[in-house]
Amino acid sequence: MKIGVISADIASESRVALTPDAVKKLRKLGFEVVIQSGAGQAAYYADELYQAAGADIANSSAEVVTQSQIITTVNDLPAAVTESLTTGQIVVGMLDPYRNSQLDTYAAKGVTTFAMELLPRTLSRAQNMDVLSSQANLAGYKAVLLAANEYSRPFPMFMTSAGTVKPAKVVILGVGVAGLQAIATAKRLGAVVEASDLRPTAREQVESLGGKWLDVPMSAEEAETAKSTGGYAWTPSEQYVKDQAAVVDKALSNADIVITTAQIPGRNAPRLVHGATLAKMKAGSVLIDMAAGTGGNVEGSVPDETITTANGVRIVGAANIPSQLAAQSSDLYANNLVNFITTLIAPAATDDAPATKLALNLDMEDEIQGALAVTHESQVRLAKR
Repeated sequence: MKIGVISADIASESRVALTPDAVKKLRKLGFEVVIQSGAGQAAYYADELYQAAGADIANSSAEVVTQSQIITTVNDLPAAVTESLTTGQIVVGMLDPYRNSQLDTYAAKGVTTFAMELLPRTLSRAQNMDVLSSQANLAGYKAVLLAANEYSRPFPMFMTSAGTVKPAKVVILGVGVAGLQAIATAKRLGAVVEASDLRPTAREQVESLGGKWLDVPMSAEEAETAKSTGGYAWTPSEQYVKDQAAVVDKALSNADIVITTAQIPGRNAPRLVHGATLAKMKAGSVLIDMAAGTGGNVEGSVPDETITTANGVRIVGAANIPSQLAAQSSDLYANNLVNFITTLIAPAATDDAPATKLALNLDMEDEIQGALAVTHESQVRLAKR
């Protein structure tokens, strides 16, 4: 059974779905692997490294598709590639299922597609397949470095003979994996960090990293509801949302750096920073909008562009930060894919002595496969979620 990898078809994507180390792991399981020539070049993985790991090199994406039963990708496949797929093939990648316009085509062709973003993150056995966490962790780190590069002053406090330099004030909005890594990185660089999230339960994590929690008063009933749901399923009251907006507005007015991380699968990113708040911010302050690619947390942000407002605030539309750390992002992503692919084969093939011929074991009742499968047996499954 052969697994294929094609090159990304957009200039903003430098990652590759499988790395040479991942090829070695798949080969050990009994798979063959074919890589489109140059697919790993932007992540510093030359064709020769893949060949040394045991992969075949194909001259085009068409050759990869023709030879492969399983096709791995970072983002959704180009339309021309999708049209060339045949019944029974499998596509695995970050397919952006809720915005994907090709699902009907995949289904019509009898292709099974697995969208890695849909992984149930509460399953302990699925943690090593969690592409959102692996990529967000790196993105949170890099976002701080991008901010440091844009900001015209240093992050740490300096005491010099010419005077004292105050530390930068950094505000992180959204305290998931990316936000927590951003807090840790900004603290390591010497900044004073504040953070906010709609989940009050995130406070302990923020403070454990040395950040200051932007506290929003809540009623005893709200506090109990937030605690009992773990914060994730908590729907804040209209008054709480207004109070939080006021607290955030005040913090941003004094901030030097703001990093926003909030994204919602299948929907546009929530608007966290509005024009009225931007107008109060200091000239030279910097906002890194990590959700620019899905609508933006910051009013006026543009994907892959840096906008300067009339009052001198720089808004960086950071649409695909993991691609800027292509080598490491690819390593982690490839490991996530290998761990998932092992669930697609019959158990006998994962023993110390792999079977001579691998057998697929597609099981939509499996809690991982069933959750990730977007199309299967000529049906689009997404609407059932």
